Formats: sequence, C-alpha cells, structure tokens
Amino acid sequence: MKFYPEHYKIKDQRMKPFIDPEEIWDFINNTKPTKERVREVIAKSLNKERLNLEETAALINATDPELVEEIKQGAKDLKTKVYGNRIVLFAPLYVGNKCTNNCKYCGFRATNKDAVRQTLSDQELIKEVEALEDNGQKRLILVYGEHKHYSPEFIAENVKTVYNVKKGNGEIRRVNINAAPLEIDGFRTVKEAGIGTYQVFQETYHPEEYKKYHLGGKKRDFDYRLTSLDRAQEAGLDDVGIGALFGLYDWRYEVLAMVRHTNHFEACYNVGPHTLSFPRIQDASAIDVDPKYMVNDDDFVKLIAILRLAVPYTGMILTARESQQVRREVMAFGVSQIDGGTKIELGSYKETQNEVQNLNREQFAISDNRSLAEIIDELIENEYLPSFCTACYRLGRTGEHFMEFSVPGFIKRFCTPNAILTLAEYIEDYATPETGEKAWKIIDKEIKGLDNEKVVGQLNERIGKIKNGERDMYF
Repeated sequence: MKFYPEHYKIKDQRMKPFIDPEEIWDFINNTKPTKERVREVIAKSLNKERLNLEETAALINATDPELVEEIKQGAKDLKTKVYGNRIVLFAPLYVGNKCTNNCKYCGFRATNKDAVRQTLSDQELIKEVEALEDNGQKRLILVYGEHKHYSPEFIAENVKTVYNVKKGNGEIRRVNINAAPLEIDGFRTVKEAGIGTYQVFQETYHPEEYKKYHLGGKKRDFDYRLTSLDRAQEAGLDDVGIGALFGLYDWRYEVLAMVRHTNHFEACYNVGPHTLSFPRIQDASAIDVDPKYMVNDDDFVKLIAILRLAVPYTGMILTARESQQVRREVMAFGVSQIDGGTKIELGSYKETQNEVQNLNREQFAISDNRSLAEIIDELIENEYLPSFCTACYRLGRTGEHFMEFSVPGFIKRFCTPNAILTLAEYIEDYATPETGEKAWKIIDKEIKGLDNEKVVGQLNERIGKIKNGERDMYF
C-alpha cells in the first residue's frame, strides 16, 4: 500500500485540494479487516481517539455479522460516553430557492422550469420565525440556493432579523447557515452577524463523479467547493459542518473521504468540523440520478456507526429526509442532532396545514413530517433527553476538539444541566400536560444521575426560577 501523510503541518497546505481518489481506494482495496484488527480499532475509538484512514477502512471492510454488531455496539457505547442520552433539536428554514447551479439530484436546479422560485421578504421571514417560536424551536438553520441575490450581506441581515424576533417567551438563540461557498471576506461578514455553524456539503468527494452531477454554475468547480470551509477557517469562522449526499457514489469511498476532510482540518487548523451530515438521496422535482449507488438501510446504519467511531467528538446530524423508523434506530449509534416539525416548502411554517408536499416548491421530499411536539414526546418515551441548548456557542466554548471531548466531566457539569434547563422551558411554555408529566420524570432521573452537589443545587434553583417565569439560564 502506498503511504499518504495524514497530517499536514505546513501552512502552504491550507486551501489546497486534499482529496486523492487513488489514495482512498487504495485504503479500501488493501485494508484487511481481521477480527483482532477491528477490535483494536474499536478500542482506540472508545478511548476517544480519532481514527486514521487505515483504521476507518478496516471498519468499512468488516462484513462479518458479528463484527458489524461489535462496530454498532462500540458506536453506541462511545455516543453514551461523549454525549450522554441528549438529542439536540433544530429546524431548517428555507429562505430562498433561486439557484444558478444545475445539479442533477436537486429540485432547485436552474434547468427545472417547474420549480416555483421564491425568496422570503423580511416580513415573511419574521412570520416563519414566529411560527417556529410558537412551537418551541430555539435553533434554526437557514438554507439558501446559490444565487447572487443571496450575498453574504443578505445572509447577515437575515440572521440579524431572525435573532430580533421575539414572541412571548419564544426566541431563536442559534442560527446556523447552509448556503453556497463564500470568499474569506464573505465568511467574515456572516461571522460578524453572529452565526453558529456554516455548512457546505461536498455532495460527492469523487472528482469525476462530481462533474457528472454538476452540469453548470459555480458549483461545478470541485476544488473551489472542497476548499470552501478552509476559507471560513482563514476568516476566523472555525465552526463549520461538512457532509456528503449518499447515493451519488460508493458509500465506502464517501465515508473515508469525510474522514480525510476531518483530518485535513485538524492538521491545518487544529480543529475538526463541528458537525457531520450524511443525507441520502430522496425524491425531488426533475431529479436525474442513477440508482446504482443508493444506500440500503443496513449499510446506512453501519456507515453512521463507523463515522461515530472515526470522529468521536463531532456532532452528527440526521434530518427528516429519513423515516421515523430509521431515525429511531440510528440515534442509538451516533446521531446527536435531529430536526423536528420540519417543513421545507418556502413559507410553509406559518401555515396550519401542510399535508401534501409540493416538490415544485421543495428541494427534495421529506419522510418524517411529525410535529416537534410528537418528536419530543417520542424522545422522552425512549428515555432520551431533548435539548435546545446553545450555551457553549454563546459563551465561546467552541474550537479545538469540541469541549465535550476534551474536558473530563464536561457532560455532567454543563451539557446535561443545560439540556435540563431548556427542556424545563419547553415544558412550561409549550408542552401538553401529558408530555410535561413524562418530561419532569426524565428531568428528575437526570438530576439524580449528577454527582456534583453544587451543580445540583444551582440547577434546582434555576428550575424554580423557570417555573416562576425567568428564561434563558445556563451553565
């Protein structure tokens, strides 16, 4: 096997292409997954150490059912160690679907003449945010097509507008962005507006396959997109999210490429991505994708478990593209963030009914269309701790290696108490009496699991203040 250095320590590697398909396939084709090796790799991950490409390839190539179950169990154990039983909740908010790109898998593609193009006005944006706040949302991701209308200045103004919307006890405390790659100055502009994570998904990390799917527009430039979040890092925006669209190319390759992307960030900037995303191809208006690379449910669960083991400290997002059955299963193996009450037709949150999806107004079809309240209720039934926490980002606890990973006792000192406080707010402001009763039992159970008497005392005091009407308290 050829040797490829995984860590670049010299500055001139920054903002240069770093994906070598031959390297990735070399690892996949030549790594032998013996039982002993796979178990060594799992043990390394359970020690909260990031995996290299060879180690990740060993997990990818393991097909023995016994080893696959051990991979999944390892991911489950690791997730419990790093994240506890918290699941962070958010909602996507589509602001505009104008697009100059021509991507064969996307309903927003420029050549789709059936698409109904729209960009929310300030007032429409405010109405959407108010509707989301009425349901209890605290975290949003604003989504845009790639178009000159959606400049860094436009996005920054949207972010400021969203933060200023207050309805009752409702407010948005974190705004993430999923939009086109920007130049360094553009990333500085959106950072100054107070955004959280900036997501840019590579879609497929294979350069030749990438060309087949991207037929026009700026997005056709593979290298420009690949290095987009390097420019964010150079702009001082170190809170970034990466992802691949599974179903465009061989899932094994994409998983290894995402790990390579993570390694690149750590080597060049000393900080990995904040989140990983792994959406699967879904139906869309004017979609044109060869089904040969579609990922079945078994492989999908396996790849999520592998990614959790490969990057122990990184948040993993699973969206409502997936069915509630799939989401229920994979939350155990690595997913730490999900969306709830999702509507991706522009302007649809303010509507009381959205029973029929209109693909001419959406980027793709969603599978889990349950309300936020229904999802929270199920999470509680399954003994997860729903969380809307935004404390770390607002207090500057971000950056190198995600603090939950690097600071002993971080979960019990900060994460669990903050999740409890946000759930207590939700109970008081939005939950039905039935859900509230179950949620308080979960909170009582979580408090009993905390071993710091000082934290417990402070937590109970703040819960009392929430019951008396105070909001937005955190550790």
